Amino acid sequence: MEVMEPTLQMWLTFGVIGVGIFFYIIDKFPMEIVSLGIITTLLVLFHFMPVVGSDGQSLLSTRTLLAGFADPALVAILALLVVGHGMVETGALDSPVKVLVRLGNNYPVTILILSLITVMVISAFLNNTPVVVIFIPIMITLVENLGKSPSLYLMPLSFVAILGGMTTLIGSSTNLLVAGEFQTLSGETLGFFDFALPGLFLATIGFFYVLFIAPRILPSDNSATNTETRITGKQFIVQIDLTEGNSLIGKKAVAGMFPILSGVTVQMVKKGQNQYLPPFDDIELEKGDSIVVATTRNELTRKFAADHVLLSDVKNQSVIDLDDDTNGAAPKSRGQQLVEVIVAPKSRLDGRTLDQAGFVLQGGCKILGIQRRSRMNRASINDIRLEANDTLLAIGTQSQIQSLRLNNDVMLLEWSVKEIPFKADTWKALSIFFGVVVFASGGILPISIAATLGAFAMIVTGCLNVRKAAHAIDRNIFLLIGAALAMGASLQATGGASYLAMAMVDALSGASTAVMLSAFFIMIAFLTNILSNNATAVLFTPIAMNVASQLGVDPFIFVTAVIFAANCSFATPMGYQTNLLVLAPGNYKFTDFMKVGIPLIILLWISYSLFAPWYYGI
Repeated sequence: MEVMEPTLQMWLTFGVIGVGIFFYIIDKFPMEIVSLGIITTLLVLFHFMPVVGSDGQSLLSTRTLLAGFADPALVAILALLVVGHGMVETGALDSPVKVLVRLGNNYPVTILILSLITVMVISAFLNNTPVVVIFIPIMITLVENLGKSPSLYLMPLSFVAILGGMTTLIGSSTNLLVAGEFQTLSGETLGFFDFALPGLFLATIGFFYVLFIAPRILPSDNSATNTETRITGKQFIVQIDLTEGNSLIGKKAVAGMFPILSGVTVQMVKKGQNQYLPPFDDIELEKGDSIVVATTRNELTRKFAADHVLLSDVKNQSVIDLDDDTNGAAPKSRGQQLVEVIVAPKSRLDGRTLDQAGFVLQGGCKILGIQRRSRMNRASINDIRLEANDTLLAIGTQSQIQSLRLNNDVMLLEWSVKEIPFKADTWKALSIFFGVVVFASGGILPISIAATLGAFAMIVTGCLNVRKAAHAIDRNIFLLIGAALAMGASLQATGGASYLAMAMVDALSGASTAVMLSAFFIMIAFLTNILSNNATAVLFTPIAMNVASQLGVDPFIFVTAVIFAANCSFATPMGYQTNLLVLAPGNYKFTDFMKVGIPLIILLWISYSLFAPWYYGI
């Protein structure tokens, strides 16, 4: 195989890539700034020092270096982030996750292990990108309800999908590319399970590492999860007055509790002047009764989304469209947001009851509940006097919540703003989501087209507005993958990758086949985290066949090594699509992938170096 002579452009490319990775590692500058710096440097470098092909045309034109920003893989990832955000915002996965959570409360480790095993097995037979898309919101909701950080399990989710994909011919596009190149060059074909046994061996080794070691290395207090923990953990006191049409009317207590209010703690039932404390034996709810409950805002949101009538009579009809001047309007929920505010020192609310305050904050937000650090006696919410530092749970539109920023009586907690899902949107989101999965995994549409169609559908059907869809697109991913593809194109066009491969062959001249195979594996595993794994596969398949020919061994051995090593894309977020999908939800840094991924690559390399000589008899 002819290899380009080393050139100044090649060495400068090595330098730019090395400096770029160094700045990613030290994490002193934002990831998007480093990515933009890499792209800019390469654009300037190859403008003044072009790499010219045999036809006299520049191999690294501005169009070529910036082509990564229009890459179908990037478009697919960004669109899938929008689709996933739509699933989370509409609460589409709450019901199945509740089942998992109930099981997880009793068997938390078992449920997490089964979820990861399921992803690994499915990824062996389906495109692993949509599989990870399905499980990201499920895993987030599951681990948060179990009191754990999603950052502990989202990267393992990506890794087990990659591990599962290396066991069969269709497990990943990388495998198919290598098989196609192998057939073109040799006329032989790779069967569906031809490399399943060594692949399963490596996947099993990797799975145990991901399950037991990776969570000990990963950060467990990422800020993206802290917000949700604060949101879901607080208990608020909320009063429900049963007026005409409320779905609680006529419900009876069973075994001292009200089944329709599962998930909340009923503290008191008021019937006229009589007050009843739990357990509630033989009590039937009637029109005019009042119920005082303690609940988290997360559970309250679920109740709103699942049954608007159930909570339509929370003080002052708070789910009625607050922008509608007609008092008789039907309850609405779309566009309503929950928010937490703290009663400020010297506030005019200090010492007043909620009834005296009218259950309304300045600007129109309605107060739903109250929470304070000190214990509150069971009493009507009307009788609770507000104190400085009390936390109030309120509901309102976006404009009403924004007006609270100018309210001197309360301090707005910006992180706590969250829209209440609309039940009709849940089914829309589920239909769109599974449509994307079916079209992509069934080969009906390329994943980039299916995902773009899904993102568009999420917006036009009202599951997401444009602002939320834009918020779902992570600029780190956009610039990171653009920089990665620019580096990969530069490394290929300047001959850097081929130069490294042949330099390794020359350095190990005379070494045994086992040593050469081991060195070949680790070099490809290193480069696949800088180049795209598909580019690595196409580039190194002919090199692998050439090396095997020189050593006089079956080229199948080295070709399958390319498959396994090219799938070892664990050390960088741009190494594989699924890594990019979990980057933002897990709030990971570049170094998080290196800390977890590099030991995994080394473990798989050592395992393969010991297993392959025995398995292939070399």
